[in-house]
Amino acid sequence: MHNRVGRGLLVLSAVLALLMAGPVTTAAADTIQTGNTVCSMYVNSVGFGSYCSSGSAYLGDGQPPPTWRTRLAGRPFVPCRDFPIPEGIRLPQAPEGKKWVMRVTITDYELDTYNGGRNAHLERAYVPVDAADEAQCPFPNYMEQFWRHFQTNYPPPALVVKPTFTPRVNVPAFFSLTVESSQAYELDGRQSSYYSPGHNLTMRGMVEKMTVDPGDGTPPFDCLMGTTPVDDPDGYDETQDPFHQINTCKHTYTRSSANQPDGMYTVKLTITWNVAYWIGRDQDGWRSIGKANVTAVQRLPVQEVQAIGG
Repeated sequence: MHNRVGRGLLVLSAVLALLMAGPVTTAAADTIQTGNTVCSMYVNSVGFGSYCSSGSAYLGDGQPPPTWRTRLAGRPFVPCRDFPIPEGIRLPQAPEGKKWVMRVTITDYELDTYNGGRNAHLERAYVPVDAADEAQCPFPNYMEQFWRHFQTNYPPPALVVKPTFTPRVNVPAFFSLTVESSQAYELDGRQSSYYSPGHNLTMRGMVEKMTVDPGDGTPPFDCLMGTTPVDDPDGYDETQDPFHQINTCKHTYTRSSANQPDGMYTVKLTITWNVAYWIGRDQDGWRSIGKANVTAVQRLPVQEVQAIGG
């Protein structure tokens, strides 16, 4: 058995809302051409995709697009937005008077650019909020235009912790990703885009690595993607105790989280995606475009052994 942090597979449509909304600075890109057909592909921390054309591009009136500051027209830029917790993500009970939300924040943006700047990206966090917390992250109608640049096809990372979701002090806790957050498939059988007669372009993103910062002051550690049997999708052997596991994606907390905010550690995840493309009938198979990191924050309570009955 090999360790498995999570495997992501995405096959998506060619004309993505991300590209239709405006240009996005890429972490990596590639272009392929046959005759007058051109397909441009990109991958960055927001998402990945492709756009195929027949050799001509709409150039508009030749004027540069307005900057974010111009579009704001003196109104404040609100970088965060709250969403419901995605299906498949397991969280402890929220503190009294609060509820869980997925808070997504646009960070490292530059208002004097038309697309947020080359370093703009999203950060996700699963946080407990009350009315006062929600008021700090309003979503006025005028902010919708800025979020169109950041529509993503990476599923929100969701941490799985074994043997119990609430780790115990001095007992190894093993980490992986849920199936829902580590893979997604196109189910209708369509190719991602039509490239040229008899040749279909398909893009694929796969989780290659997960870096976990456990939030207790110890250094982050890397978990490499691997393969495991179908009946063992998270790499944890239920027939063995926590001290006799092959899986090396683990951390042992030596203190409870009782003194942390809301009684939980803040676990930071960095998910590394490797994106490739494949043209139908191409005997060379998948060709890599590049890699991108997606970050997320998840809260994790850690209890003394006697607090949960051993």
